[in-house]
Amino acid sequence: MSILESISVAVESLSANKMRIVLTMLGIIIGVGAVITMLALAQGARERMMSQIQQMGTNVLIVMSGQSRHGAVMGGFGSIQSLTLEDSEVIPQKCSSIDKVAPEVSSGAQVKYRNQNTNTAIIGCTPDFLDVRNYQVQDGRFFTQNEVKSANKVAVIGATAAKNLFGEESPIGKRIRVKGMPFDVVGLMAVKGAAGSFGDPDDQIYIPVTTAMHRVFGLQYVRAISAQAKSMSMMDQATAEITSLLRKRHRLHQDADDDFVIRSQAEFMQMANQAAGVFTLLLGGIASVSLLVGGIGIMNIMLVSVTERTREIGIRMAIGARRRDILNQFLIESVVLSLLGGAAGVLMGIGASSLIAKFSGWNVSVSLPSVLLSFGFAAMVGIFFGLYPARKASGLHPIDALRYE
Repeated sequence: MSILESISVAVESLSANKMRIVLTMLGIIIGVGAVITMLALAQGARERMMSQIQQMGTNVLIVMSGQSRHGAVMGGFGSIQSLTLEDSEVIPQKCSSIDKVAPEVSSGAQVKYRNQNTNTAIIGCTPDFLDVRNYQVQDGRFFTQNEVKSANKVAVIGATAAKNLFGEESPIGKRIRVKGMPFDVVGLMAVKGAAGSFGDPDDQIYIPVTTAMHRVFGLQYVRAISAQAKSMSMMDQATAEITSLLRKRHRLHQDADDDFVIRSQAEFMQMANQAAGVFTLLLGGIASVSLLVGGIGIMNIMLVSVTERTREIGIRMAIGARRRDILNQFLIESVVLSLLGGAAGVLMGIGASSLIAKFSGWNVSVSLPSVLLSFGFAAMVGIFFGLYPARKASGLHPIDALRYE
């Protein structure tokens, strides 16, 4: 019997019990759909993170406070405070490879406007923050360097924070209270879009770094310094110059470890990509369990089919069917079940991903490799779980099969 004849016989046999076949395929349908949906969510999150990091520019270095050490125990980044506002002022003067710098401090705070209030992130920075971090002002203006020097109480508000406080009303010229202190809103930031695990850059309020440090939070050190190199080719030189300068300013001994950490955007992208890869494997692995459950359902129904068609198998063998023909017939039935379920699961996964993107606003990306992977895995499930019933059917003795009641 040829492969085409085996497929024809398999489809004819399966069509005799349509409801049972549909119920059997449900496991594969749900499994493939779940795999595609989970991978689409993970891929969407990866692309969103990469986009947000790239928007900050590829020639940006982030200088952060270092890690504390207690014996063999290391603290997290920022566990020691070492970066000062003066450090950020000296870096562009002493480092020839650096174009601009933007010191930052940040903390959450309660912000009020009349009877509206929200808890949002307060970012203390300088005017160069816009160029270094690739941000733009939509309405109004950003605060000036003179306002930073004078520690004025002015604020530029993000789109989400503005909507929470003012609704559709323009925030320009309004007065808000940050931790009870009055601030005049002078600008509205352009929308950046949510950054996944990096938070929402639109749900932030920007104030002069000196105001944030001395008037609002009472800080002596900055959280980070973003430094923009003059070109991508000068990134290594910029890192070396900043390292040498800060070690001298912090009076570190020659054998002492740095009390700061310098990270480039390329390193952030690599770390984010690795984290997204682990997240993708985790979601894909969890969703694949549904495929395995569906495969067990296929094996179960095929064993039932072998039992019900024992006399048919005996008759086929009696009129000349070889064991290989019986094996192929039942194996093809199992694979057809899996492929039909896989095709329906692909449609389900694409549809579910579209609905999630539409109603939740999440970034979802269905890729061709994920579809092919899920479909191929469904076919392998059909072969793996259909092989045992097929071997059992082909191993029957013709006389015993014919006598089966």
